[in-house]
Amino acid sequence: MYEYILLFIVSLIANTFSAFAGGGAGLLQLPALIFLGLPFSVALATHKLASVALGIGATARHFRERSLDWRFSLVILGSGLPGVVVGASLILRVPDRAAELSLGFLTMGLGIYSMLKPNLGQWAEATHRDASGYLIGGLILFGIGVLNGSLTSGTGLFVTLWLVQWFGLDYKRAVAYTLVLVGLFWNGIGALTLGLQGTIRWDWIPVLLVASMLGGYIGAHYSIMKGNRWIKRVYEIVTFLVGLKLIIG
Repeated sequence: MYEYILLFIVSLIANTFSAFAGGGAGLLQLPALIFLGLPFSVALATHKLASVALGIGATARHFRERSLDWRFSLVILGSGLPGVVVGASLILRVPDRAAELSLGFLTMGLGIYSMLKPNLGQWAEATHRDASGYLIGGLILFGIGVLNGSLTSGTGLFVTLWLVQWFGLDYKRAVAYTLVLVGLFWNGIGALTLGLQGTIRWDWIPVLLVASMLGGYIGAHYSIMKGNRWIKRVYEIVTFLVGLKLIIG
């Protein structure tokens, strides 16, 4: 019972902040699974599967707002999903520490970059929507997909900032795409690929699913209510903390 209560609280907090900022649920959730005794590969697969519920909860809230252009969504899915499969297939062969350090510094860099650009993502202005723009944007999303499939946390934050910087979305819309498409589809494919290679702690999944779904809905609700400037500030805080956690280990 103690394990279930701790899992629920940590997952609810992690997924609420993740849904508000557009990524970073693994900052708390994955270390908690490892702390409770799961091997890394089992904890990662369990975390990925539970994170699908974050996408479901966020989808339920954003669907009411009609936040997504489904043609643009296909670009994100078509570019990222193959990368997720590649990354999830490689994770058990990659040295964890070197990858986490690199990702940690990159993630902190995202937050610093956002801080240095006060007007970034405060309003939408569609950019790079021609063939070459979609090609370059899709290649970067493929690379982020590889990271998403192979590493523990923070890659949703990369997607959020890339949608803002390259495609000209504001933070609110970028977070919506990240939560629905990365949370639901990228993490779902990653969980399936990892689950086929290893094992998942199935008896913990119901608690994690409920907490993730509830956190996703709550975080998505407040991101819609608070607007771009609040999302930007929380995004910067979460990226810094996720990066620091990855560096410290």
